[in-house]
Amino acid sequence: MANLTDTAMLGTAPRERPPRGESGWFTLLKPYIGSPLNALITFACLWLIYRIATGAWGWLVTRAIVEGGPQTCKAAAGAGACWPFLATKLRFMVFGFYPYDEHWRPALAVLLFLGAMVVSMVPRFWSRRLLWLWLTVVVTCGVLMYGGIFGLRVVSTTNWGGLPLSFMLSSIGLAFGFVLGVLLALARSSKLPAIQVIAIVFIEMVRGVPLVSILFMASVMLPLFMPDGVTIDKLLRAQVAIIIFAGAYIAETVRGGLQAVPKGQHEAAASLGLGYWLSMRKIVLPQALKIVIPPLVNIFIGFFQDTTLVTIIGLLDFLDTVRSAMRDPVWQGIAVLEGYVFAALVYAVFSYGMGSYSRFIERRLKTDHSHGRNA
Repeated sequence: MANLTDTAMLGTAPRERPPRGESGWFTLLKPYIGSPLNALITFACLWLIYRIATGAWGWLVTRAIVEGGPQTCKAAAGAGACWPFLATKLRFMVFGFYPYDEHWRPALAVLLFLGAMVVSMVPRFWSRRLLWLWLTVVVTCGVLMYGGIFGLRVVSTTNWGGLPLSFMLSSIGLAFGFVLGVLLALARSSKLPAIQVIAIVFIEMVRGVPLVSILFMASVMLPLFMPDGVTIDKLLRAQVAIIIFAGAYIAETVRGGLQAVPKGQHEAAASLGLGYWLSMRKIVLPQALKIVIPPLVNIFIGFFQDTTLVTIIGLLDFLDTVRSAMRDPVWQGIAVLEGYVFAALVYAVFSYGMGSYSRFIERRLKTDHSHGRNA
């Protein structure tokens, strides 16, 4: 009876009004804006973003010059973007000093490369056949770019540049650098002292110097140690330098993932009678790589952008072809930001794509049961 009485009394008790100042629109917005000071800072930031967005839209669209030539843009005195410059120099920005009438070859090579990347991103196609696909694509792209067979004119690597060169240096460098990094991480985690010391010395020496130094040594110092009459292509030297540098950084990231794998996983593999390599390939390494997906993607994005450093050894990557186009005397002083805006857009698209794909892989490889327990 007491419980029923208490329940009835609670059901008929009048509702208490909220304290003054805690009702109305401010209560609804408080979880989003916090205190009045935070609200002031929020509105100031929103106003600043609005001003920047409207100014950028005006420069890019409403006040932009879309027809004409250098004189038309010069007469506008920088009121808006000069898009005729981009239309005139677009092919040079993308392909560099590659022969103009042969631009279809690097364009086709880039399309084949991007197609292979898209196929590799689909989990349904993850098999050993991807190795043969990539081998075919790399050889085909090399033939298209260099020529010399099938009636294609020979184009020296000194004329390669622009976006195809950036794609090749970053993608091939990261692919081989990833394999090298995994091997170095396993070597540094090895129980054999000799192998461990060699891996430590290699990793620390490479990580202790900037990429510029390694590119400079590969381009200038390495030929001094070669026998007379023996030369190595400059592009190949830069590619090897990027592979070595990427491998050292990837090795430390993968080693962190190996250390994060519980010891019980190693013991479970040993109890099943699996050897070292089989346990690493089937049990330990997949878990370690799943853990380090975010830092690995950061490394990939950074190295895709760091290919711009090859300009110091005479190779014209995408960003340097953009700079070269802006240094044209016909357009100098007229097109100041247009080239950089285009380059930033290209880098942003590919960087965002890599980040989005990494999040997809993380969701797909998620093996915990927290969602089921919450349900």
